[in-house]
Amino acid sequence: MLSKIVQDALNKQVQMEAESSQAYLAMASWCEIQPGLEGVTQFFYKQSDEERQHMLKLIRFINERGGMGIVPPLDQPMVTFPSLKKLFEEFLKHELKVSSSINELVDLALREKDYATHNFLQWYVNEQMEEERVARTLNDKLELIGDDRSGLYLFDRDIMNYRGKEEDE
Repeated sequence: MLSKIVQDALNKQVQMEAESSQAYLAMASWCEIQPGLEGVTQFFYKQSDEERQHMLKLIRFINERGGMGIVPPLDQPMVTFPSLKKLFEEFLKHELKVSSSINELVDLALREKDYATHNFLQWYVNEQMEEERVARTLNDKLELIGDDRSGLYLFDRDIMNYRGKEEDE
């Protein structure tokens, strides 16, 4: 059985995962109307779907442990970006924020001696390590490319290779 403090913290993470899904959906939509960013568009649609799955996984865990997973209200995410570089900087910043939140949850689970939740959260810890790696790699590649249009073409073509782990385990 989940304590109220753990349930509330997990529901805050549900909200963060839902916000991530919305943010990446907005990024995908913005990319889709930019010329020549078909690969980046698909990358962010896929990221959005993954974050929704992360949210569902949390809701199901909360419910299975005797709590109630709450579907959160969402604020409007950023929908336009001054550049692709800025979009990817936001992507990395967001992933770092999610990682910090997961780490706080792990700490809380240990303080509350909720080892089932601690064990469950290890999947998220590993997932976030991968997400941060992908976000950093893509930001580094854009930094290398600079204003080189042919480099951007190759980046867009190859981005799905950097998506990280395939479908959620």
